[in-house]
Amino acid sequence: MGTRLPFADALRTELGVPERPLRLSSSPRSRVWRVELPASTAVVKQLVGGPDADERYAREVAALRLAARAGVPVVPALLATDPGERVLVLEDLEHQRPAGDWIVGYAAALARLHATARPEDAGVLPRWQGPNQADAESFLRLAAELEVPVTSGVSGELDGLVDRLDQAPGHALLHGDPCPGNDLHTASGIRFIDFEQASLGSGVMELAYLRIGFPTCWCVTSASEPLLERAEGAYREAWRTATGSEVQGGLADACAGWLIRGDALVQRAHRDGTDHLDRIPHQDWTWGTATARQRLVHRLGVVGRMTADDPSLTGLSRLSIAMRHRMLARWPTLRPVPAQRP
Repeated sequence: MGTRLPFADALRTELGVPERPLRLSSSPRSRVWRVELPASTAVVKQLVGGPDADERYAREVAALRLAARAGVPVVPALLATDPGERVLVLEDLEHQRPAGDWIVGYAAALARLHATARPEDAGVLPRWQGPNQADAESFLRLAAELEVPVTSGVSGELDGLVDRLDQAPGHALLHGDPCPGNDLHTASGIRFIDFEQASLGSGVMELAYLRIGFPTCWCVTSASEPLLERAEGAYREAWRTATGSEVQGGLADACAGWLIRGDALVQRAHRDGTDHLDRIPHQDWTWGTATARQRLVHRLGVVGRMTADDPSLTGLSRLSIAMRHRMLARWPTLRPVPAQRP
């Protein structure tokens, strides 16, 4: 497909002739341009690379169409598509510097995004997949590598966690990677982009990103407890306004799920020229970078605190705290994760 602007005759008939195409930075799995059209500027995105390109394209188109239902826009408008070339033409939006308390507006926008899917949308997108038994076993091997004793009840707790997350109710439209960089802060509110990993499931799994530290992202951040409470309150209020119902599911389970899930502890990999998260088992994960150790210490601390009073996860709480202490003793120069992005 080369690097030419993929703007076929059908798109020209529908939208006009594109002018002054400007190639924008993007992941290795997509090519993105900004173009001038007769009516406005637009963004042209083409999905490329890998045997899953068709699936990623279908997910993004389906998610954008579901998200277009929102009363307050939460995604750029989808202007046109070319399935044969895996091309989307999107509304061009100007990104502005986020406010200091950006996660509050982010959380409310995330709730509005999640609320656009309905029970009858089942099958339009795949169901969200949580951690599995192999992830739980790998996490316990990670504890053994740190020489932290594992009490007999922890394995059963992890089995129960995996089962609960697998059966978690919900039909929310999940972004799949709602990280800094995939959210545009505009004059009219926050819009989400890049829905190649979209799915349907429990919205609390993505609300947990704020506490656990954006588990599918290249960056990890933390926020103060008062700011987290404001953001989570904004999410719940926006969800209630959009759906007339309360948020289902607990943040403790969601955060624990992201802790044990193998691909949530690994930075974005480029081993094969892509930017997907390899599901690298914990026992094969090297202690490599300070960033990787830093994010694990952060998540162990979050889960240790959140599950301390949860009778179904008290063993995991103690194990997480012990693993965190062992890591800090082994790498005493580790610094806390950044407070949040500028």
